[in-house]
Amino acid sequence: MQLVAPRAAAARRTRAALRIALSYYIANGLSVALGLFLISGAVHLWLGAIAGAAASVGVIVTTPPDQPSPRRGKLLQMLPAPLLSLPLFFAVQMLHTMPIRLGMLLIPATFLVFCAMAWGKRGIPIAIALMFAMIFSMATPPPTGLDEALGRTWHFGLGAGLYVIWATLANLALNGRYRAQMIADVLYSVAALMRTEASQFKAVDETGDVRDLPAPLLGQLLRQTAALADQIQSARDIVLESPRTPYRQRLAGMLVVVLEMRDQLLASELDLDALTTLPEHAPALTEMRCVLEELADEVTALADALLMFRLPAAVADRRPQLSMIRIPEDSGHLQTYHGPSPALLARGLANRIGHINDEVLRLNQLARHELEPDLAVVRANWRVFVSPTAWSWRPFLSLWHWDAPPLRHAIRAALAIAAGYGIAVFMPWGSHDYWILLTIVVVLRGSLSQTLERRNARVAGTLLGCVLAVALLAMHPGPLALLLAVTLPQAVAHAFAVRKYLVTSVAGTVLGLVQAHILNAGMGPTFALGERIGDTLIGVGVAWAFCYVLPSWERGQIPGLVRRTLAAQALHARLALGLGQFHDVDRSLELEWRLARREAFDSLSALVQATERSLAEPRAVRPPLELLEYLQAHSYQLLAQLSAIKSMLLLRRDRLTPADIEGPLVRTAERIEGLIGSAPTAPSPLPDQSPATALGGSIPLPDPFDNDVSPWLLRRLDLATGIAAQIRDDAAHILQPSSAAAAAAAAASVSASTPHEAA
Repeated sequence: MQLVAPRAAAARRTRAALRIALSYYIANGLSVALGLFLISGAVHLWLGAIAGAAASVGVIVTTPPDQPSPRRGKLLQMLPAPLLSLPLFFAVQMLHTMPIRLGMLLIPATFLVFCAMAWGKRGIPIAIALMFAMIFSMATPPPTGLDEALGRTWHFGLGAGLYVIWATLANLALNGRYRAQMIADVLYSVAALMRTEASQFKAVDETGDVRDLPAPLLGQLLRQTAALADQIQSARDIVLESPRTPYRQRLAGMLVVVLEMRDQLLASELDLDALTTLPEHAPALTEMRCVLEELADEVTALADALLMFRLPAAVADRRPQLSMIRIPEDSGHLQTYHGPSPALLARGLANRIGHINDEVLRLNQLARHELEPDLAVVRANWRVFVSPTAWSWRPFLSLWHWDAPPLRHAIRAALAIAAGYGIAVFMPWGSHDYWILLTIVVVLRGSLSQTLERRNARVAGTLLGCVLAVALLAMHPGPLALLLAVTLPQAVAHAFAVRKYLVTSVAGTVLGLVQAHILNAGMGPTFALGERIGDTLIGVGVAWAFCYVLPSWERGQIPGLVRRTLAAQALHARLALGLGQFHDVDRSLELEWRLARREAFDSLSALVQATERSLAEPRAVRPPLELLEYLQAHSYQLLAQLSAIKSMLLLRRDRLTPADIEGPLVRTAERIEGLIGSAPTAPSPLPDQSPATALGGSIPLPDPFDNDVSPWLLRRLDLATGIAAQIRDDAAHILQPSSAAAAAAAAASVSASTPHEAA
């Protein structure tokens, strides 16, 4: 019996390791490493060791933009890095022995290179690649003349050019595998979100609205939802591209089902806060929690099956299990609009979990080839939801105003490189200037929180990486062993660059030291440990210090993100409440709503991430965190209410009375757009009458499983209107001057202690 727990823990660790080993980022890292090995080895055999070393630098410089991506546009994604890095590599070679002139090149070049970050996720890898080209060019021995500089540049360009071809072909070959791996990654995140949702199904002492959830749990829900939104978009880019074969169509259909499941998960939180305060409902909530956790396990098993090239086992329908949950009866009198009975709320909650069960069944049937995907929906999503691959000058042209974070970061990076290079040149005992600059480049990020995270990981990773590299070089490995010693760390460093930077830092240190040893053929291994640690500490210190030069504090971005969130929520509400979908399934209207839903999640995700980053900033410059938490929670809650309404309009339209709901749908959409359709300048007092009276007074709520559900939809409309008013007030307080916002936060924290009606 005592061995069961350790064995179970070991099995969990084994499964977790296997999921990482079969993930898309490991597959991508292995692809990069194989390309490096083949190209460097081939050039080494063809042109010699020195040429092979320079070609390997060209490969390493070209790898940052090589991420899993759509087949269309892959070549255009890869070309900018080698084309722009080639002249930079050559210029550094020519100025290698002239420190002052080299510094005059590095500083403006760094500024222009970091301006590429204006293109966001597409520009950042290119900027990193160009900086690597200059820094690794500094790592070579000074050329003896123009011929040697040209020769190294030719070999560098040869490696880079060959890798562009390799990356394009490898991405094409792995496209089918990437599709399955991306879906599996999304499913793991959905399962984790389901388990977090299930953890709320337990009794508490007092009631409140969604913002009264325990802060760690609410924060976890918001972070997981934000991360899932990013993962879904990455999956869309690959999975929705040209779904012409049955295999691709099935995976695309699964992604569409995941989107619907996310909506049902949101709606499953509704009415929970009212039920968790009632001890008699604790057993029923426990059973619902068990069902939700079992469904999460089924989703995880489905993801495992996708990764392991096998069909998943059939999933049992858990609706009978949900129907057998014993829900305590009410005292008997008919509940009104403002007071739905706990029994009815509990039955509605069980039904929403039943909808999640239905989506899990659909996912399983799609994976088992037992259900054909909805090709009309898949075709409607194709292209529209895929990120553009063409390059545009618009981000660069919009960069040139003083408050633009990419511009300030480019200036900050140029100044940091200038300081680091100056220290390296004028240090009396000498240093490895390229290692200091490399540390600055990889540590200095656009926000303080990211820089601090990278600072700590860089120091720890360098210490361990130096020890490993010194131990390796002390064994005097041969050419093949050295090539493998570059290839394997390259795979690890590339695979974990976004996932776990500490791992990347260790692997990158080994890669950099071994690569420097190869470039400086015959250099002894004992140089690395003490000097590299010292250089790392200098680079980390410079990067940390320059975080505070022309800082782009998150509070400067918050107003724009708040306005974007309000506009997205208003548009989503208008389209979710539109009458077109109620009367007829119009694909164009559904597509428009799906686009609005994506923007609603993306805008909220950006706001959540900015708020998280601001936690590492000095207190004096932080935005009003408490108010932002309220805004995020209420935005999340509004999405839940609209998801429930949309579900009723699509799944239960046969039990709705059009004459009763058409007017309220139109009026609610207009009210929500009036409340949050534009950025508020001041909080607006709530109307004297309650939203229920505004929609026609007190309305009896019948059993939703036996009668017309129109009154329940009206209740949802009522609650959505009230939440929109709260969002407006939250936003108005946030957009006030800081002193007024502080007072508003204090007032809001007092009002938060007042119980709110369950939503």
